[in-house]
Amino acid sequence: MQRSSFRQRVRGFTLIELMITVAVVAILAAVAIPSYAEHVRKSRRAQAKADLVEVAQLLERYHTVQNTYVGFALPNTQSPRDGTPQYTLSLGGVTASAFTLTAAPGTNQSKDKCGTMTLDQAGRKTPDHATVDGCW
Repeated sequence: MQRSSFRQRVRGFTLIELMITVAVVAILAAVAIPSYAEHVRKSRRAQAKADLVEVAQLLERYHTVQNTYVGFALPNTQSPRDGTPQYTLSLGGVTASAFTLTAAPGTNQSKDKCGTMTLDQAGRKTPDHATVDGCW
């Protein structure tokens, strides 16, 4: 009689219940962490796109005054301007009537599906929708 009353008083988790809880948490983490990482990459890519468009606007203003793109200097070479650089910005193919802006991903963005993004004087963007969906 004393043994049964002892078992009724003892309460707690069994090892199986604990293992089930750990398994559920592991499954949730396996789904949530990659999704979060992709969301972070997407927000960094959006910042790089905004920086490319901003520099393109500065180039157009320069062209309006100087009638050439030659001689323009990039105001910054990283995106974002403050904090840890996620993309490296560069200006290439500069002539009197053409330019190509490039945003190359850094180490943290190496798994980004879009890779290197470019924008030229005609507004052509790569990668385009036919190549990779959702980059621009």
